[in-house]
Amino acid sequence: MTQSSPDAVRLTAWVHGYVQGVGFRWWTRSRALELGVVGHATNHPDGRVLVIAEGRRDALERLLAALRSGETPGTVRLVVESWEPARGDLTGFVER
Repeated sequence: MTQSSPDAVRLTAWVHGYVQGVGFRWWTRSRALELGVVGHATNHPDGRVLVIAEGRRDALERLLAALRSGETPGTVRLVVESWEPARGDLTGFVER
């Protein structure tokens, strides 16, 4: 299945906590690549990291579980997620 297939979905996750300057985006990219999803992890000025990813729902559920696992670099206090149909406009997984 490709990210633009009808079964693909888009996950938007705002990660709150001590997640900047600790390798969090690199770690997230590694998990995403292992799961075969595309997207990006972006630092925001308020200290949060925005993760946007597209792919199979089961793979994205696993990525979301990893973000909440307590095994990330830094300290995740809260992850707020939303779901929508995939747009198919992402390639690879990058840190921004």
